[in-house]
Amino acid sequence: MMASKKWDHLVHYINDLDNVVEVFAEKGLIAFKGGSHKDWGTFNTLSYFGLSYIEFLGIESPELARSTEYNLVVKDAVATLPEHEVLSRVVIRTDDIEAMAASLTAAGLSLSPIMDGKRLDTSGTLIEWRMMTIAGDFGGLVYPFIIQWKGTDEERLAKLTASGIVRPHPAGYVEIRRAVFRVSDPASAAGHWANLFGLDVVESSDTYAVLRIGDKYYDFIKGQENRFIRVILDTDSEQLNGQTLRIGEGEYVFQSSDRK
Repeated sequence: MMASKKWDHLVHYINDLDNVVEVFAEKGLIAFKGGSHKDWGTFNTLSYFGLSYIEFLGIESPELARSTEYNLVVKDAVATLPEHEVLSRVVIRTDDIEAMAASLTAAGLSLSPIMDGKRLDTSGTLIEWRMMTIAGDFGGLVYPFIIQWKGTDEERLAKLTASGIVRPHPAGYVEIRRAVFRVSDPASAAGHWANLFGLDVVESSDTYAVLRIGDKYYDFIKGQENRFIRVILDTDSEQLNGQTLRIGEGEYVFQSSDRK
């Protein structure tokens, strides 16, 4: 059995976590303070769309964050904030992080050790996971990081729904559908990620390439930034459809959903 790969979440570096909650609420979207990563000096605000979610990550303790050894997500936050509130990276969820570590190492990548992550949520419940970050970049675009949660997806969804963390947004149906990366060579960036992470290339040209990950997509479009720039969400909300929400240097684009 190959290790499963699903879109878990995405990370967006932000200075004011409370402001995000308000901006989302104005659009009929639920975002809430997640909690603190006491070992890493970071804290977050979260917005869930089923099991996939947006993590707005801020620095709570600059001293702790600066001394973090392996966690590149935290190291990059220290380097980026407060000046640039950028989309950081996407996160791939797997059911076998050891198998993925072995295949990525075999592909010549430099990985952090597999770290145990934990935080207390605002109700005092301990949330636990394992994760690893991948050093370096491909043509300037940083790699996703890999996460494995305790329990199966079904168990987690049931638990998160029962606790009210996963619940319908007042605006209506909203689902994360695509991450958009602007890169100088879309075809080779997409091909590289496809090989590394075992994802399918569904489209590839000089200007545009698309990878499928479960029912979602990573889009690579031609440009010079070599970074994650935009998130596209499906919705049936007339209020949201066609809207672009700019938060820091990231964009959240809402488009009408073709779900029947």
